[in-house]
Amino acid sequence: MSLFAENIKQGLGSVKAHATRAVITSSIIAIGIAALVGILTSISAMQIAVTKTFSKMGSQSYTIRNAAGVRRFGEADASEPISFEQAWEFQKRMEAKGAMVALQVNADFTAKASFQSAETNPNVRVLGVDADYLKTANYELAAGRAFTDNEVNHAVPTVVVGQEIVDKLFPESTRQDRAINQVIAVNGKPYRVVGQLQTKGSSMGMSGGDRVIFLPVTRARRDMKMASDNCVITVAVDKVVDLEASMSEAYSMMRRIKRLKPEDEDNFVLQQSSAMAKEALENIKMVSGVGTVIAIITLLGAAVSLMNIMLVSVTERTREIGLRKALGATARQIKNQFLVEAVVICQIGGLGGIILGLIIGNLVGAALGAGFVAPWEWMVLALVVCVVVGLVAGLYPAQKAAKLDPIEALRFD
Repeated sequence: MSLFAENIKQGLGSVKAHATRAVITSSIIAIGIAALVGILTSISAMQIAVTKTFSKMGSQSYTIRNAAGVRRFGEADASEPISFEQAWEFQKRMEAKGAMVALQVNADFTAKASFQSAETNPNVRVLGVDADYLKTANYELAAGRAFTDNEVNHAVPTVVVGQEIVDKLFPESTRQDRAINQVIAVNGKPYRVVGQLQTKGSSMGMSGGDRVIFLPVTRARRDMKMASDNCVITVAVDKVVDLEASMSEAYSMMRRIKRLKPEDEDNFVLQQSSAMAKEALENIKMVSGVGTVIAIITLLGAAVSLMNIMLVSVTERTREIGLRKALGATARQIKNQFLVEAVVICQIGGLGGIILGLIIGNLVGAALGAGFVAPWEWMVLALVVCVVVGLVAGLYPAQKAAKLDPIEALRFD
């Protein structure tokens, strides 16, 4: 143990004596480790960001809809719609088991809204929804509130409107909550605005994510002829791991509610919303593999550079090696000294590389809104890699130093 401590002392002393060379060598290692840790930290941050984003978009949810909704154009439709009564029964049963269930019916695709002299084009999409729909459909409120259970149960004439509707009907005001508590007309019928949606963009659905009006589903069924039946059900779970079990239970429950016999084909479909999230994470895994390969190649380059510098060090310190051998140092002690020196340089560079890699990776994470990421397993691996790189890169120079003849070494100029 004392001999090992002496080797470490000698290695640190040599690093201190040749500080410039040690700093340059450590910097090369640090760049390699920073590439490894930085890339993997960034990828971890990307995975967290993707998971958060798709969680908001419904990666922990699935929908149940009439099978006709996913048939190809021109294919015969023999399936029955999901009636409001069936959807309501399903909702009560699933909510009793702790799931969040939201109902939706398409009420109109060509509605027109108006307020005083302002009006929209007749291309507004109207949906009948319940109190939990906004939570499961990735809609956020800019002002006001969502529907209450009381408004849904009693078919209260209230609406939640998209940002484009607000801009069309209230162009003269810049207040964010300018539509709240105003009474607007939808297809000539009055409704009080209780909520305004944040901007969602025009890519969501055929009528745009901002060109939409929500009514309580019970009110929509009363006022809109198109909303009489054919509900879409969205089920959200707390954890992704519970998704498959919930889907299996929902499938069996829906067959019972629709009174399907064992030999009957399904006339409804379950569509999992996490498919895009899984695909995105798979793509990130591919990026992770490529990034790891790049980082390993960088480390190999650092190892070659370290070996080259250690060989130069052996040449520069030939007289020192000869003197130590003349004073009784064995070939093994000389070899261990150079190996320890290489490992110490690598560890110094490794620690610097880990810090630099964490900073780079977390800058990416901050930009993506993923928060602080510390991939401990990769950090520990980086330190282990530093030891291995130091041993491999220092082995040949150490053996060369150990084989030097002391007499020839002392004569070296």
